[in-house]
Amino acid sequence: MPKQQTDHLFQLIKSLSKSEKRNFKLYVNRMRSGEGTKFLQLFDILDKQEEYDESAILKKARSIKPQQLSNLKAHLYKQLLKSLRLKYAVFDKEISIRESIDYARVLYSKGLYKQALKILEKAKAQAASNRKNILQMEIIEFEKNIEVQYITRSLEDRADELIDEAGEVARRISSAQKYSNLALKLYSLYLRVGSARNKKDMLMVSSFFNSHFDFPKDLASCNFYEKLYIYQSYVWYYYIIQDFLMCYKYALRWVELFRENQEMIALQTDMYLKGMNNLLGALHMLRYHSKFEQELKHLEQLIHDKTIPFNDNNKMLYYMFFYTHSINHHFLEGTFTEGLDLVDNINRFIGDYSRNLDNHRILVFYYKLASLYFGSGDFKSALRYVNYVLNYRDISLRGDIHSFARLLNLVTHFELGNDELVEYQVKSTYRFLSKMENLQEVQRCILDFLRRLSHIQIEDLKSEFVRLHDKLVSLETNPFEKRSFLYLDIISWLESKIQERPVQEIIQEKALKERESARV
Repeated sequence: MPKQQTDHLFQLIKSLSKSEKRNFKLYVNRMRSGEGTKFLQLFDILDKQEEYDESAILKKARSIKPQQLSNLKAHLYKQLLKSLRLKYAVFDKEISIRESIDYARVLYSKGLYKQALKILEKAKAQAASNRKNILQMEIIEFEKNIEVQYITRSLEDRADELIDEAGEVARRISSAQKYSNLALKLYSLYLRVGSARNKKDMLMVSSFFNSHFDFPKDLASCNFYEKLYIYQSYVWYYYIIQDFLMCYKYALRWVELFRENQEMIALQTDMYLKGMNNLLGALHMLRYHSKFEQELKHLEQLIHDKTIPFNDNNKMLYYMFFYTHSINHHFLEGTFTEGLDLVDNINRFIGDYSRNLDNHRILVFYYKLASLYFGSGDFKSALRYVNYVLNYRDISLRGDIHSFARLLNLVTHFELGNDELVEYQVKSTYRFLSKMENLQEVQRCILDFLRRLSHIQIEDLKSEFVRLHDKLVSLETNPFEKRSFLYLDIISWLESKIQERPVQEIIQEKALKERESARV
């Protein structure tokens, strides 16, 4: 797994584009001081380093004393942020509005109340049109403070107007915050435990959801952010309990909310991308081929939309989701070998954004790449990627990925003919899954089969595959077992062993039948 840098200044410099670096140098040169020269010297050294090396900095910058370095780094960090703020204020509405508030505060401190109120009035209109409720509230509170000292009209009318405004904005903020808190808690729960594994999990999640969610009776009366966070909460709830049809329903509402309010796609691009990600995820789980391809095509074209500000964060999210669902498309269609064309691009993406991607996302990518290689029949490459997951020791993060990576590891070793290793690792996998309270019936059946493998005669192997296949098919409709088939299509693999055909041929045939049945 790529190393994640810990020095914040170094991370910031490495994240800069060429234009941002040029803009910073122009900004520093305006300072025209010896200190500015030191800034540029330190900046240039860090910019050229591949990894942060403090001793190398001091060797190259003789004018910087060791005791000065810490303060100089802190000051350089601050100046970089100031430079970026000036650049981003041109196209980021929130920064622009905050800048206006800062100007008004300066005017207020000089006693120029009327001028301050004029700037605040424009900033408040901007905040309202861009649905920045918290900024709108901050401006209203500032206006109230100024009105106490400078009466511009009938104080009674103005006071009532500001009180009404503050009350309405506060209601919107409070309501949106309540639902956003719930959505965040549900997402946190999903990262810790994955999908509901049994009735106990289902009751726990349902109880939590129902006790925290006070449903509004009329969604039509809700504002944009209230609807957004309500849909987001529903998506995570249904995803955790594995009701993918309802998950699809609310993910679609999430995406359509943006498409009905086109201006919000540019203002909240990250949230629109996350909605697209969840919609495609649900369509993949439902194996809804035509709709999945339609939405994937929409996502693919989004990067070319000039009305959307693709900053570094939005670009990272875009490519993360696009590559994830491009892989899922190959899983859905059984085109694993064709999907290997994505590997170099994905590895390059992980390398380029290694300082920004969280380990959860990287683990998911490595598991998917391992599955892609497995499906294509390249078991050695599959093993290499699955080991990236197994070697990551923090199992508190996505324990479900760790669990299924161990199963994929065992099946891959079986394909490679490493029977003795399989027998040894089955025991450790049993212990791991039991410790994680993640040992379900599907996993138990697979492990039991692999544990008996060394005692099965070659001529009896096919009948054992058939027996295991029949057991797993009977479990496929169990709501608490189906998550196992989402991570590892073990049934198609067994069918490939029984029919002595590549697994991707089996999945391609299933995909064709699903498409035909959908057209009927």
